[in-house]
Amino acid sequence: MPSCSQSPRRGNFTFGQTVAGFLGAPGLPFVDILSENRIASVFSRHRNLFGRTYTTAIVLWAFMSQVLRDGKEASCQSAVARISSHLSGHDEGDVAPDTRDYCRARAKLSEDALHELTTEIADEAERLVEPEHLWKNRHAKLVDGSTFMMADTPKNQAEYPQNPAQKPGIGFPIARFVVVLSLATACVVDCAIAKYKGKETGETALLRQLIGCFNKGDIAVADRFYGNYWMIAFLMQAGVDICFRKHQARHTDFRRGKRLGKKDHLVSWQRPGRPAWMSKEMYNSMPRTIELREIQYVITKPGRKQQPFVIVTTMTEVSGDDAVQPDELAELFGFRWNAELDIRSIKTHLNLHHLRCKSPAMVRKEFWVTMLAYNAIRTTALGGAWVCGVHPREISFVSCCQFVLAAWDVIGTKRGMEHRTYCTGRLEQIGKCIVGNRPGRFEPRVRKKRGSNYNLMMQPREELKARLAAGDNAFETK
Repeated sequence: MPSCSQSPRRGNFTFGQTVAGFLGAPGLPFVDILSENRIASVFSRHRNLFGRTYTTAIVLWAFMSQVLRDGKEASCQSAVARISSHLSGHDEGDVAPDTRDYCRARAKLSEDALHELTTEIADEAERLVEPEHLWKNRHAKLVDGSTFMMADTPKNQAEYPQNPAQKPGIGFPIARFVVVLSLATACVVDCAIAKYKGKETGETALLRQLIGCFNKGDIAVADRFYGNYWMIAFLMQAGVDICFRKHQARHTDFRRGKRLGKKDHLVSWQRPGRPAWMSKEMYNSMPRTIELREIQYVITKPGRKQQPFVIVTTMTEVSGDDAVQPDELAELFGFRWNAELDIRSIKTHLNLHHLRCKSPAMVRKEFWVTMLAYNAIRTTALGGAWVCGVHPREISFVSCCQFVLAAWDVIGTKRGMEHRTYCTGRLEQIGKCIVGNRPGRFEPRVRKKRGSNYNLMMQPREELKARLAAGDNAFETK
């Protein structure tokens, strides 16, 4: 990779080395997505280039290495050990094993810079993805929401309170997030975070904050929770088509409207009353009616839900170049399940289900570093897919993580053609890690492994410790 005059360095450590394990070698696709120039440019725009020993590059690399690992390998002490090992291996001195300097440097990382870098990577990947991986040559984006927990500290509880159904002292702070994912690349396009409960913290409210991440001509694919009049109207105003499952509260009658085919018709939805969060000016600017297409289909495969699915969409053409047939709409909505799988990868394999940081500001930085690491892994999978001629979503996310982590241990020792050959070989190996194709597979949602014989915590820890000190441990076992 070319050097960058603006990038901070200590000895030979540059931004290029930070990301070399992700991207392969010059001349391959996606090599510019997480380039040293882009990283330096983004952080410099936010005036976030700092440090001599713990530079922005080293801290970002170490933080990303934490979220990509599990258990003791995800600790700050382990991150400092990796930094020390890297510097020692390049004859650049050493750092003290104390984690305080690293933690202070990590806290300097700009949340806005991490957010911007994450979304830039996704946008560039979407621009470079091959047309055959798009849906009818269009960019489809999947929408879904979830929650994550964090360390139980007073600061976290103050900003992201625990579930109100739990007693104080026995729960964890919890936050809600909504994410927009690319169907073609599986990258996180953007996301929004809020409290678990309260005004304007629901998933539809968060999605309204993300309308700007859709481009004109995109297709939004989401479950029925998002299929309300206002969300559809906002997306239509942005020039975005929708493919949502119809909300169960809305009645469907295929005897009405303009018939397009069997269980396929056009209907008009009337503008409802003004919600509390909407101003009168905005309400008056919204259309009085919107025309939507509704189709119904039933999944007949064993083990799947047998009830009819009703899909609403703004893609109303049934003839011509822009025609979309009912089976194509059913197939497109079926791809929505990829959002569930992608969120599972982020929460389970990148440990987003429970973040470790102790303050809300650091929690949000950890969140965005997690998303950045996820997108970096996905761009690596894109490179492997290009090398091997397969679809990016056919590549195993976990296997790609494993190859990336293994490459980080040795990537700094490679130079010149040896570096190129090694990186190309890693991408070829990643491209061969295909997710198993098991058509018709279904499993019951039950667990075989029994849980521990301990009760759930029903009192604050300090009260339970006081009971133990008094010789009462009746609360411990069932």
